[in-house]
Amino acid sequence: MSSTVSLYDAKTKLSSLVDRAAHGEEIVITKNGVPRAQLVAFPLQGAARVPAKALGLSYIAEDFDAPDPAIEALFSGG
Repeated sequence: MSSTVSLYDAKTKLSSLVDRAAHGEEIVITKNGVPRAQLVAFPLQGAARVPAKALGLSYIAEDFDAPDPAIEALFSGG
């Protein structure tokens, strides 16, 4: 479906026009009755990214967040 909107109306109602375009409506913007632009939905990006497991890790050890005395000594000046 396509709608025609004047440039003035497009400026005052841009947010709602973008929402309509995002839902599949094509909106033609006119200036002095002459079509000048078309507002259409932007193509959606692909599926969400999936970690590649590039380091080959398949699990995280239970004590991963446990304090390391050697590292704590570095921060405490000991």
